[in-house]
Amino acid sequence: MTYVAIAAAVAVIALIGIGYMYLATAQVVKPGDTIDIQYTGTLTNGTIFSSNVGQQPFQFTVGAGQVIPGLDSGVLGMKLKQAKTLVIPYNEAYGPVNPSLVVSAPLKAFGNQTVKIGMDVSTIMNGQQLSGIVTSVNTTNATVNFNSPLAGKTLIFNVTILSIHPGNSTA
Repeated sequence: MTYVAIAAAVAVIALIGIGYMYLATAQVVKPGDTIDIQYTGTLTNGTIFSSNVGQQPFQFTVGAGQVIPGLDSGVLGMKLKQAKTLVIPYNEAYGPVNPSLVVSAPLKAFGNQTVKIGMDVSTIMNGQQLSGIVTSVNTTNATVNFNSPLAGKTLIFNVTILSIHPGNSTA
């Protein structure tokens, strides 16, 4: 083999290697990418609170604040088709239980509705639309918890990256 042929072969191999490195790098989740995931969310006791397995992929833009912070940061650096278990503490999920969001309301505030434990309630509090659950009822009042049902809980997500659509990365 001549030196020219060897040099040409080395150049082709180098270009192929650079191409593979680019493809591998392009398939890693970065801030600004829009990704499709399959996930199952469970509590630490194994109770499933949400899953899209067998359904449409869940899509979000990484770093855009569209999901809880622990999920947003947990997918960074994952590769296409990679599966990972993310353990997300409450402070990176729905936050702690806020006692000021557990309120007692007179039954007359519910109008003619029959108020029962487990009943969904919505109201506007401090200019924000809130949904809550009636947690107790007595003869005059109902206690309503307007915290997220996942507040104060560690969440476990089993996530698989199904697709990565590169975005304008700012990091």
